[in-house]
Amino acid sequence: MGAQESYFDGGLLQLIGWNLLGALITMCTFGICFPWACCMIYNWEIKHTVIEGRRLRFTGTASQLFGNWIKWLLLCIVTLGIYGFWLSIALKKWKAKHTEFAN
Repeated sequence: MGAQESYFDGGLLQLIGWNLLGALITMCTFGICFPWACCMIYNWEIKHTVIEGRRLRFTGTASQLFGNWIKWLLLCIVTLGIYGFWLSIALKKWKAKHTEFAN
C-alpha cells in the first residue's frame, strides 16, 4: 500500500481575496461578523487541504464560533486579559474539532 500524497491546492489570489473580504466584512460590521469572516476563511483553507489523498472539510458555523467568542471574551474580562494568551489555542482547538475528512 503506497503512501498517498498530502497537499494544499488553494491559490495566492484566492487567499488574498478571501482575507480582504473577511477584513471588509469585519470592518463594515464593527467586528460583529468577525466569527462569520473567520469561518468563511477557515472553510476555504480547509476545503483546499488534502491529507494522505483525502480532502478535508470544515463543519463549523459562525453561530457556533460566535457563542464561543462571547464565552472567550467574558473569560478575558474576568481574568483581566490573561485568558487572551490561551485564546489562539482555544480557537485552534475549535477549528480542529470542526474539521473532518470529506469522504
